[in-house]
Amino acid sequence: MRDEAERRIGHLYPKVAVTAEMARERLDLGRYVGRELTVIAWLWARTVRSPNPAFRDVHVPLATTFVVSRRRGREAHVAPVVANGRYHFTVRTGPSPAVAKSGTSAGPRRAFRCLMSGTPITYDYIKSEGVAGRMGERMLCIVAEGDGGRVYLPPIPEQEETAAAAIADWRPDCELPKKHRNFQGPVYGLANMGDLFTPRQLVALNTLSSLVAEATALFEQDAREGLADEASTLAVYLGLSVSRQANRSSNLNFWDPGGANIQQVFGRQALPMVWDFVESNPFCQSSGNFVGQVRYLSNVVEASPAAANHGVATQRDAQVTGLERDAIYSTDPPYFDNISYAALSDFFYVWLRRSLRNTLPGLFDTLAVPKAEELIATTHRHPDKASADAFFMDGMSKAMRALADRSHPAYPTTIYYAFKQAEQDAASGTASTGWETFLDAVIRSGFAISGTWPVRTELTGNLKKQMSALASSIVLVCRKRPEDAPLATRRQFVDTLKSELPPALAHLQSGHIAPVDLAQAAIGPGMAVYTRYAKVVDASGDAVTVREALALINETLDEVLTAQEGDFDADTRWALAWFEQHGFEDGEYGDAETLSKAKNTSVFSLKTMGILQSKGGKVRLLIPLALRQDWDPRSWGRVSAWLNVHHLIRVHDAGGEEAAAALVRKLGSVAEDARELGYRLYALAERTKRSREALWYNGLVQSWPEIARLAREETAEQAPLIAPAATAD
Repeated sequence: MRDEAERRIGHLYPKVAVTAEMARERLDLGRYVGRELTVIAWLWARTVRSPNPAFRDVHVPLATTFVVSRRRGREAHVAPVVANGRYHFTVRTGPSPAVAKSGTSAGPRRAFRCLMSGTPITYDYIKSEGVAGRMGERMLCIVAEGDGGRVYLPPIPEQEETAAAAIADWRPDCELPKKHRNFQGPVYGLANMGDLFTPRQLVALNTLSSLVAEATALFEQDAREGLADEASTLAVYLGLSVSRQANRSSNLNFWDPGGANIQQVFGRQALPMVWDFVESNPFCQSSGNFVGQVRYLSNVVEASPAAANHGVATQRDAQVTGLERDAIYSTDPPYFDNISYAALSDFFYVWLRRSLRNTLPGLFDTLAVPKAEELIATTHRHPDKASADAFFMDGMSKAMRALADRSHPAYPTTIYYAFKQAEQDAASGTASTGWETFLDAVIRSGFAISGTWPVRTELTGNLKKQMSALASSIVLVCRKRPEDAPLATRRQFVDTLKSELPPALAHLQSGHIAPVDLAQAAIGPGMAVYTRYAKVVDASGDAVTVREALALINETLDEVLTAQEGDFDADTRWALAWFEQHGFEDGEYGDAETLSKAKNTSVFSLKTMGILQSKGGKVRLLIPLALRQDWDPRSWGRVSAWLNVHHLIRVHDAGGEEAAAALVRKLGSVAEDARELGYRLYALAERTKRSREALWYNGLVQSWPEIARLAREETAEQAPLIAPAATAD
């Protein structure tokens, strides 16, 4: 298939010739002069007309970075050259200057700046240009296969012309949801699934899809020799390979300068806007090639235990289809309005249908994935939000009731849920419509929650690490509520909550649950209290709603974390109070001194310890990077959990888990205090919208099991630390 596709459309993926002129600018290209190199990828930036009237006829790039390689010894970046009212790009090797790292980006809120004039380019302006059809693209760089590594070359007009000459005879025609957080393209003019592919990518995917049918015909010829079942199976795997190729062949792919490779479209469950995208060469031997996508599947098949085990998969509607009685059920239901899976699935479905509709006609009757029955509360399929919420509640209640009625009485039903609470309600504190609606449906079905298991299910790499995303699914363990379950007053519920939740949280923390997951995990033991009663009523006799119960659970969680502050040393208690108020920004010296007296310490001693800097009447906590590089806890006569946790973050960021483990060995038993402090600091950072700091603390605690393991494995002589001082000198 690869060879036949290359024979038909290989002219659209030409090699690149290295000229003597290129070598005059870059000495490293001298050995390639006169050679033609296979292209791995073409890097592009989207463009819009300059908002500056003086350059109105110039389309300027929207580039988030000009860095193309951060690999040590192989650094490279794109350098724009502006002259005579025009610009072009060249490529420089060596460490990238600071200006290259941000491209033409002007920051997350200010969008971009005009390369020609420096004029701000707002997101509203980009949206208007995109919707008007005036968004284009400009080649930034060509990545080619060199001798033992990547070669980064400047754009060549012939290469751009070849890409522009591609004409596809078919393109997907699925309208993307408007105003949905999973789909950013429509507001910038990319309103249709076909808009997510360049013409050259469409030609390649069309060609590969057609070749699946041709290959299937060859399989069927072999079927006369006894391979009838294998013919359709092989066709399915080739069709899956083409849909995988789509994941590496979209104008939503981006280039990773650290790994020097092409990143897939679906780094998360969304189709986000990508300003500087990468176009792969399906016929090369490197990142994004077609055979590589086939190998992903063949590797799974070779390692699969399917030969020794047998299972059956069927598709049913959980709301209306009769489920088997006395079965054991485990389910991962939809997360309210969080992800529109059916609409996202169109990205793959359109190519699977084009490849396999003759092989599996019944499966691909519809032009796009059916969506009307998908059990999510998405407003773009309903008249308003209230209707969407009611649709979800009604459907989830039916599904949960079916599970409760049919599940085996001797075994629990387990329900996976990974939905982050993110709403602040002035009346009830932190809550979540997603959790509230889902739990309401579970309770209405007659289930009681008897336990909760945080299970590490989520890959926390790349984008997810940057977003402080959930690392775990919370598995709710449910059994049918007894018919004679008692009533309880609100006071009884709160008292039981305050009695049972603290040891449950301590157990979760001892298992190194990530701080980002703690609030979600606390829902389990909290709702176990709430659902053991037939009803919880307040003083007026009204039922305490699920939303109120969630708010009380979160309030109790905050009380537990606050109470843990009392176990920390005086310096740490001062730093926590200051951090909650100021973060790592300046505050008044007088306020700091007043707080230090209340916490039984002093600004002078805090400065001497290296916790803060004080000058010009201002006080500021030191960020991890600003702490002393030669700090050794064994040389200090006083221990501060605050210093310990931030030095651990410093060495962990610089040297990884092994470096952090070396410091843990020096800290000895007090290292556990740093881990506990990480939970409290994460909660404060989340509440005060300090995302950078939240990532520090969540990352450290997430890595703690491996840090602790490495620390145990290595033995090192260390002087014993003296106990934390109760008061400051």
